[in-house]
Amino acid sequence: MADKGGAKTVHQLKITLKWIRPPIWRRVLVRSDISLGELHTVIQRAMGWSDYHLHDFRVGKVEYGPPDAEPDPFFGRGPKDEDQAILSRVARSTKSKITYTYDFGDSWEHEILVEKITPAEEGQQYPVCIAGKRHCPPEDCGGAYSYPEFLEALQDPNHPEHETYSEWIGGSFDPEEFDLEAINKRLAGRSR
Repeated sequence: MADKGGAKTVHQLKITLKWIRPPIWRRVLVRSDISLGELHTVIQRAMGWSDYHLHDFRVGKVEYGPPDAEPDPFFGRGPKDEDQAILSRVARSTKSKITYTYDFGDSWEHEILVEKITPAEEGQQYPVCIAGKRHCPPEDCGGAYSYPEFLEALQDPNHPEHETYSEWIGGSFDPEEFDLEAINKRLAGRSR
């Protein structure tokens, strides 16, 4: 996912996982000319998701998704092609917002806020994560409403689900962990 170069402007985005307290978020710089399809990959790598599930973007009332997304059974049309939607065209100004939903079962909703649009810095590789807080929840833990229960069970050895969750997660899970270097390696395509 390394930068192809030549970008004139950069969007500074704050990606916040909705309905979680304390918040889990990432601040990333991306080329303004990337597609929403490329932004999907940036979000997956910056947040720490594994890209196992379906996703979509909503900008106002317009939905965008993968080009092979199934049409809605009631309305007969699918989302617009995310690979044809360019970030600078759907989020034209600061304070623009996009909703990104990952995993339609767990419904992880992310708010993407355009904080700044600046000239690209010569020699800088994009995308890059410049800040963030907290570890992304593990895949398939039940969504924002089940996540606090998951954390409670992990932290309390007397909780009836403690052993099950500990085994499932493969040992320990630190919800406060944030590893900027690892995120930027994933964004550069050097690890998964």
